[in-house]
Amino acid sequence: MTIAGFALDEGKWDGIYLARRKGDHLIYAGKVDHGFDKTSAAELRRRLEPLVRKTQPYARMIAHKGIWVEPKLLAEIEYRAKSAEGKVRHPFFKGLRETCNGAAIGDKIFSAPS
Repeated sequence: MTIAGFALDEGKWDGIYLARRKGDHLIYAGKVDHGFDKTSAAELRRRLEPLVRKTQPYARMIAHKGIWVEPKLLAEIEYRAKSAEGKVRHPFFKGLRETCNGAAIGDKIFSAPS
């Protein structure tokens, strides 16, 4: 899934905001706050900070406060189900996913290449 932003709680890592593609638009797909350790959170924050932007990348604004980023990185997320609105339930961060031939992959779950 596309990473749309990240959250800090009193300066400490508090997860990432996800987006799914619907045509040319990005739709809010939930927040992931599990699956990070200190190393992975620091590395992800280092990769996201150069992508910071002032506005949310979503087609419709959401009420969450976040640090929004250009939607250039994809996250591999494991989740149990999706809500009727398409938000992931019980998401767990597995790692970053590189693009395939420069194209965004969407909201499928992928396993790491062998």
